[in-house]
Formats: sequence, C-alpha cells, structure tokens
Amino acid sequence: MRIALLTEGGYPYATGESRLWCDRLVRGLGPHEFDVYALARSARQEDAGLVDLPQQVRRVAAAPLWGAQDDGRRLGRRERRFFAAHLAALTAGFCAADEAAGAAEFADGLYGLAELAREHGGLPAALRSETAVRILESACRAPGARRGVRDAALTDHLAFADRLERSLRPLSLGWYTEDTLGAADLCHAASGGTAALPGLLAKRFFGTPLLVTEYGVQLRTQYLAASPAAVAAPVRALLAAFHGRLAAEIYRQAALLTPGNTHARRWQERCGADRAKLRTVYPGMAAGRFTEVGEDEEGADPAALVWVGRVEPAKDLIALLHAFAEVRREQPDARLRIVAVPAREPGADSYLAHCRALAAQLFPDEAADEYAVGDNPVSFEELGGPEAPHLADAYAGGAVVVLSSVVEGFPLTLVEAMLCARATVSTDVGAVVEVIGGTGLVVPPRNPRALADACLALLRDPERRRRLGAAARARALELFTVEQNLAAFRGIYLELLSHSPVRRRTADGVPFAHPAEASVPGHWTTRSAPADDHAMSADA
Repeated sequence: MRIALLTEGGYPYATGESRLWCDRLVRGLGPHEFDVYALARSARQEDAGLVDLPQQVRRVAAAPLWGAQDDGRRLGRRERRFFAAHLAALTAGFCAADEAAGAAEFADGLYGLAELAREHGGLPAALRSETAVRILESACRAPGARRGVRDAALTDHLAFADRLERSLRPLSLGWYTEDTLGAADLCHAASGGTAALPGLLAKRFFGTPLLVTEYGVQLRTQYLAASPAAVAAPVRALLAAFHGRLAAEIYRQAALLTPGNTHARRWQERCGADRAKLRTVYPGMAAGRFTEVGEDEEGADPAALVWVGRVEPAKDLIALLHAFAEVRREQPDARLRIVAVPAREPGADSYLAHCRALAAQLFPDEAADEYAVGDNPVSFEELGGPEAPHLADAYAGGAVVVLSSVVEGFPLTLVEAMLCARATVSTDVGAVVEVIGGTGLVVPPRNPRALADACLALLRDPERRRRLGAAARARALELFTVEQNLAAFRGIYLELLSHSPVRRRTADGVPFAHPAEASVPGHWTTRSAPADDHAMSADA
C-alpha cells in the first residue's frame, strides 16, 4: 500500500512536532511504502536538515510556510473574476455567523480557489492583492457577519490577508498530479489544519481517502498561539473563524479521525466531527529504554520531587516552586529537581531565568552548620547533562514525579514516569485524568496548596508510592506502547483501503497489485444461473 504522509512543522525534519511518532510509524509499518509531503514552518527548521529515513520512504516533497512565496504567474481577466467570486465565497463563509450556510460557502470558495491554483497558478499574488483586501473588508461588514470581525480596520485586514495566504499556500503546490498525491492509496495527515489541506484536495481531485490523526488539536493550538499581546482582537477573531471552518470541512471529508485522547476527541466533536468517524489511538512510547528503572526506588532520593519537560509558561513552574515552599515547611529534607528539555522556543530562556530567580528568592542557600557549604534544595538541570544524561536517569532520581501544567494536551512526561513505575502528582488539565486512570494523584491547576498536600502525602508513604508506581507501569504497558500504536494503524490502513474502490496505476510495475476480479466486467460477485438450468430450459 502506498501512503502519503502529510506533516506540518515536524517529520521528516530533525526538529518539530510529531517527529518521533511519525518516524516510529514509518519504520514500524515496513511493508507499506510512504511518500512524505512536509510543510516547513521556518528557515531554521529547514536548515536543521532531515532525520535518517528508512528505505520504505520513496519520496520526500517539502514546501515552506514561512517567508513570501510567489509562483511567478499572474491571473488573466477571466481568472481574476473567477478568483474574486470564490474568495468572496470563502471569506463570506467564515465571516458568517450562520454555521450551515457559512460552511457550504466556505467549501465552495476553498475548492474553487484550489482548482484555480491547479489550472492557472497565480494564487499567492492574488491573495496579497488589493482586490483580496477589499473582498475581505466587504465580508466583515456584510449583514450577518460575526460580531468579532465587524470592527476590523484596514491594518487588521492586511495582517489577516498575509496569514490567510500562508494558510492557503498548499493550494498552490505542484502535488496534485497522477504521479504525486494521485498515486497514493491513502492520505494520512499527522495533524489537522494546514497539514491536512493537501489530503483534502487529494480527496477532491482523485477520491483518495483521508485519515487525520490529532494528538494535539490543531484548532486549539491556533487559538492559543494567537495571544492578545501579539495579535489584535479582530485578527484573532478572523483567524479563529477561518481555522474553525477549515477544521469542520476536514472533519467532514475525512474517512476516519484518530484523536490521541478523549480530550482531543471532545474538541473534534465540538467542531462538528461525526462520532461514527472517531477512533481513539493513543500515542506509542518506546518502553524499552525505561525497563532498567524497575519498580523499586533503589538509587532514588526518597525525599526528592522530579519535574521533567520544556520550560515554558504553560508548565506553571511558578506554582510548582510555591508549592515546594509549602512542602519544605512540612518536610525540611525535601528536594526538587527541575530537569529541562533543551529549549528551542523563543522566550524559553527568559522564563527559565525568571524561575531561577524565584527559586533563589524562596530558598536561599542553606548550610547544615557553620562549617558546611550552603546548598539550594531546588536544582535546575538539563536533560543530557551530567545529572540526567538520559530520560530514565531523570525519572529514576526521585520518588515522586510532578506535573504542574495549566495547559496540556497528551502528557507524554506522565507516560514516561508511569513506564518508570513512579508515583505521580498532576494537575487536572488536558488528558491527564485519562492517562493516569487512578494510578496517581490529581489536583486542580493553579493551586499550590493542593499540589503541596498531594506531594507530601506520597513523600510520607513509601508503600503507597510503590503500589501506585507498579499500577502506573502496568497501565502504561497496556495502553501506551509503540506496539499498540502500530497495531492500531496497521488495522486502520487495511480497513480504509478495503472500503475504497480499486484504483489502477499503470506505473506500478508490481505483479498482482490489484485483484484479477477488478478486470471482469460487471459485478463479479453476482451469482449467475447454473449451466444445467439453461440446458434444461432449452430442452423444454
């Protein structure tokens, strides 16, 4: 089977999202062939290069979503009228408050622009033109428009037009031919949003079934990325409207949706996904690298709390530090290890510096007596450093693993801690409760007192920690392994292909690539009358 794997900002690049699970998927499903169609988010990501690709990856096609792009073509008078009509339908569709009518207009406009880009080109320049801005302004001021877009000014229209061109850039790529996406048996989008747009067009042009996997809902990510400090309110409203309509159309056209957890599933249902198309497939973790930790605490500090992850505001390390101050008042020998994954996100260094300053203020260096060297009970370490050269070492160094996030999708660090048989204390965000399933303690977010009480309860009860850790490891091995993930997608691929019509490809060159029955005229499963019956009727 030939799979077109659609990604944005991740695989096959060496950095970015979905890189690890896509690589495991491709390597684990070796009998299938993969064509990777990747959208890069930045020049830095492209400069980082690609990961080592297995032999089953036949082709890699990449395109940038960053910087100004132009295919060098310009629309003629007839094409300009066609462009204006379909852009008007698209913008009216996502600006309209009426969901049903807006969805239909949006789809008409989107596919019309896609056909224009495929046949004539010139779409990037047209989307940045004065005509496009005027059409957008008319849609925002039309009767029945959403309240949030009515107050958009010219600067807002210009800012949104630039973002719209980037989001619709996949429409102008040369991926929609019989030799590219038209040759795939199945399109598998590693996320929703822009990444799934080529699959949407492959479904439109070639009838190729589309599978969409979302471990973090792309629409939710778009909402969080449009911060009030960086984006004006009318632009945020326009972005939310556009991506909401795009998500709904992707969910409507997809043959199957595989959310990574119930939290993502609820988001998809809220955006109009049909429940009959939803099938939860948990991300797969490589459990082998954590087996050496075992289910005991040998070598671990029984008074140490461990936090592992990317240092960013969503992880709320400020609340964790305040909670640890409460822990220290009750248990003076307690320690907190903050193990940071090397950060690539802008602003991560400043947030880490802020956390270090707060830790120094809350916990001045302490000494056991007048001759000892002072020490801080909070240590900031980097994964890969001498204190924690590997993930397993980070989790093995403490008795309790803590997650203090205020925003979380699927908490991979919790699964890693569970595979290490560590008891956990987590905030009730995202899919935390679904992952933990009763094998750890869960407290409300932004509540340092509750977080401290839960940590103290486990630090004071080694037997309870052992029971919870053993149960957590058993749960993780049952639900969250690579083998479970691969088995699920192997079955889904075969199921989707079995429901799709046979598509001939003369360039396959593979004997028996299609069943012989596909060449027989008519419906070959229809039972014909026995030959003896015909003979008897003739004799009569």
